[in-house]
Amino acid sequence: MRGRMAMLAAALGTVALFAASASAYQRAVPKPKDSGFAQVDGISLFYQVYGQGSPLLLIPGGLSDADVWRKQIPVLAKNHKVIVADSRGQGRSTRDDEPITYELMADDYLALLDTLKVDKVALVGWSDGGIIGLDIALRHPERLTRMFIQAANATPDGALAYAALVAAGDLPALRHYDDVTQEIHALWANEPNFTEEDLASITVPTMVAIGEHDEAISLEHTIFLADTIPGAKLTILPNVGHSAPIEDPAGYAKAVLDFVDDPNGSAPEADGDRAAPFSTIVAGPVPQKTPG
Repeated sequence: MRGRMAMLAAALGTVALFAASASAYQRAVPKPKDSGFAQVDGISLFYQVYGQGSPLLLIPGGLSDADVWRKQIPVLAKNHKVIVADSRGQGRSTRDDEPITYELMADDYLALLDTLKVDKVALVGWSDGGIIGLDIALRHPERLTRMFIQAANATPDGALAYAALVAAGDLPALRHYDDVTQEIHALWANEPNFTEEDLASITVPTMVAIGEHDEAISLEHTIFLADTIPGAKLTILPNVGHSAPIEDPAGYAKAVLDFVDDPNGSAPEADGDRAAPFSTIVAGPVPQKTPG
């Protein structure tokens, strides 16, 4: 199991990479209009707010933090109120003894929006952030105007390094661990568990995105998401892997704004009126699956 855990950690990138990148990004970021720790669900959730306009919530991937968005913030905050935060137990945010789950983190972000008196947001989620977005879209769709989810999975076997673990039933317990890294690995092995029926019930306009060279989430699983969520669009981000927000910040910000600011976007049609599984917006060549 340890070997497979190491594979996933390598695929998702390391916290050290994010920390090193953050110092370089710092120079380009404007001063936040608001920053601090929101007291939500028994923890202190670190957050920052930039710019003004229609609100945009950016949720980072697991074992990273809000600093991954630093190069996108100057672009996104020109016409949007951009809200970033560190998820529970990661970055600067604290945690308690309750096991970290996607539903719990989703509740944290909803409580943050309540604290900031923000009713609705367009949500951008990378990896774990996208899974949190799916949870909010299912349980509280009224809080979202749109949703851009990149490299998210609906079930643990959508993550390449965990498919064998899931098949073998060799899973670590989903519980509180002293080491948050170990706890997040247990989360990845056991969650999420959205059904096809869950995904088909989503009413939030959705863009499903994947890096052309994503090494953590399978293209097949990504297409399944886009095919199952009513009215979802699919985009392939060119020349990047799983860590697309870091690898191509400018291209990523453009893809987000092209979707979020699209005046022709609308809520998905009812199932009976749905003409096609999804619309594909290919920003780069669609990667071909390797046989076997």
